[in-house]
Amino acid sequence: MEMLRADAVWSSQAAPARVCGRGISREQLIRRLGEAAGHNGLGGGLAALTEYVGATHYLLARHDLSQDGGLDFVVCSDWPFDIVRRLSGIVAGLQAKTTELEKCLSVLQPSFHLMPDDVDPPRGISRTYCAVTFNVGRSRFSLMLLFPEDVILSQEELREVAVLAAYTASLKTAVEVRQDREFELTERELECLFWIAEGKTSEEIAVILGISRNTINNYITSVMRKTATRTRSEAIAHAVRNNLV
Repeated sequence: MEMLRADAVWSSQAAPARVCGRGISREQLIRRLGEAAGHNGLGGGLAALTEYVGATHYLLARHDLSQDGGLDFVVCSDWPFDIVRRLSGIVAGLQAKTTELEKCLSVLQPSFHLMPDDVDPPRGISRTYCAVTFNVGRSRFSLMLLFPEDVILSQEELREVAVLAAYTASLKTAVEVRQDREFELTERELECLFWIAEGKTSEEIAVILGISRNTINNYITSVMRKTATRTRSEAIAHAVRNNLV
């Protein structure tokens, strides 16, 4: 899957392409978001945001679930299922290749991606889709949007929609993801993370905490799994960004 810079997508549009006007007014959007919040309806809120920015379909992905494979990373979506299934591995792969610094810099910055050649979008829908990331607490999400072939999405409105999507998701106390998995770090894992940030090795941390080096490495592996990081440096960056140390 190829990622395109926003300006590249804009310049590559054919002459008939139009900058999309809002599907609904701001007043209608706020009213529908209020109704969705009152009924704890994440889908209704995302549908309103999608229509507001001029897109056709939405998919809300939670990044800390993408590393496990499968479709558990999909929080809420009205994308055609065959496209979601095809893109699931690609989304996980993109997440794995992204550094902590890149994750920080990409927040609220729309990016555009081309679907693989073997994916057939619905009739009239562009093969390019948009993704914009945001954080809700310590969890990282992406709102991924399909849009018509003849439409250019407004970056300003996409950033606005991402902020409102974060607000909408934060109101939903029981997001449709697995509830039996605990992503909060344990006290011992936080201790290990603190000492890593202090520049200590596994052997040194083992002496400090009075447990074996293998146990320390297990804790550190668990930290990286829960924080979706690949190295100790990325884990430290994640901890600093989220005020964990």
